[in-house]
Amino acid sequence: MAVFTEVSFDEASAFLQTLNLGQLQEMEGCKGGIENTNYFVTTDQGAYVLTLFERLSFEQLPFYLHLMKHLATRGIPVPDPAANRDGDILHRLKDKPAAVVNRLRGKSELQPTAAHCAAVGAMLARMHLAGRDYARHQPNLRGLPWWNETVPLVLPHLDAAQATLLRGELAYQNHLAELAAYKALPRGAIHADLFRDNVMFDGPAEAPKLTGFFDFYFAGVDSFLFDIAVCLNDWCIDLASGATDLERSAAFVQAYAAVRPLTAAERQLLPALLRAGALRFWISRLWDFHLPREASMLQPHDPTHFERVLRQRVQQPLHAGDLLTAEVALA
Repeated sequence: MAVFTEVSFDEASAFLQTLNLGQLQEMEGCKGGIENTNYFVTTDQGAYVLTLFERLSFEQLPFYLHLMKHLATRGIPVPDPAANRDGDILHRLKDKPAAVVNRLRGKSELQPTAAHCAAVGAMLARMHLAGRDYARHQPNLRGLPWWNETVPLVLPHLDAAQATLLRGELAYQNHLAELAAYKALPRGAIHADLFRDNVMFDGPAEAPKLTGFFDFYFAGVDSFLFDIAVCLNDWCIDLASGATDLERSAAFVQAYAAVRPLTAAERQLLPALLRAGALRFWISRLWDFHLPREASMLQPHDPTHFERVLRQRVQQPLHAGDLLTAEVALA
């Protein structure tokens, strides 16, 4: 959520009026994130997020925006894109693709408990089920083909041990993608970036209420298990070491499986997909860190974090069977 493209108060005000969202009262550039330009905007009608897309094209964006609209109409708490008088939800501002969505209530929980993880797991399963009849198709643009393209660009910035790990894991994931069990994984529209800061909660800590998923701009059609793995690699680890938190992991997986039971292929391949999720974000953080773009408030993430997570996932595999049978205390 950095600011790459500056938008003035008057420009934003005129733009919001074309969407019939009222008179602009307050406007603030969003800190954090590294993909798009985002502003929090408040009008006399409500609170919204104005996004200008810096990498995604006019051709790619309908998949994401209509996915949010599709999920919102099916009761999943996600931002709902605002339409103009012609019904369009993809707009143009400063010659960039743009969208405005309602701002979700609550706040992100950066120190989640097992109860928070269970809530995310259950809602993720609901989201996967709700998206099964979504008609548009777009692959996960940060999937295996992108990893294969990007690794040669970041390898010159690594030491020998890091390069060995990166090459070896990429080879493993290419081999995995050819297996029959991998090809049997259930697929559909996934979020693919559902980190702690992309979920909102309201209510007391002892009884958290999940109020929304947001930032769908890495979404694509991929395995549901990859989405689960991305979540487990963020929500259910010790951030300092990358080590697994078994109670939070079990809470997440059990809550998910209570809504959408895991298939045999998913149970078998969870350890491999946890490695895939760690690899994906190690590569992207290496890319953003060593090959950055200029932006106001740009804050690239530390790539070594997901190097630690990947090493943990290789050395200490986490098996679905253990998580599904573990005892969990949510209170």
